[in-house]
Amino acid sequence: MLKSLVSAISGMVLLSVSVWAVAAAPETSKASAAMTTEAARSATPAAAPTPVTAAPVSVSPSPKVNLNTADANALSDGLSGIGPAKAAAIVEYRKLHGSFKSVDELLEVKGIGVATLEKNRARLTLE
Repeated sequence: MLKSLVSAISGMVLLSVSVWAVAAAPETSKASAAMTTEAARSATPAAAPTPVTAAPVSVSPSPKVNLNTADANALSDGLSGIGPAKAAAIVEYRKLHGSFKSVDELLEVKGIGVATLEKNRARLTLE
């Protein structure tokens, strides 16, 4: 049953492609497209693909990044959406205002928005 269903679907796909080729082809190549259509109708369908099983993947949690001690490189390497410029802005903010009192204070840094904070919240620590 499955083999005949796959065969029917394969034939419809080949026929659809061939019909499109005939409609899109210039007049001189319509004959070769028509032959392709005939070949598609009489073609033997390919065997159903063999299922592939993926190996289990071990996902380790991202290391925490301490907002109060990390340098610009650690910030840009460890946080998503934080490049060298935003990392430097975080370090500069910390120099001017002292240690971060909460992770949410990161929103005070120019260029850091709610989306960036939420993407990184689980990675951020103050200790």
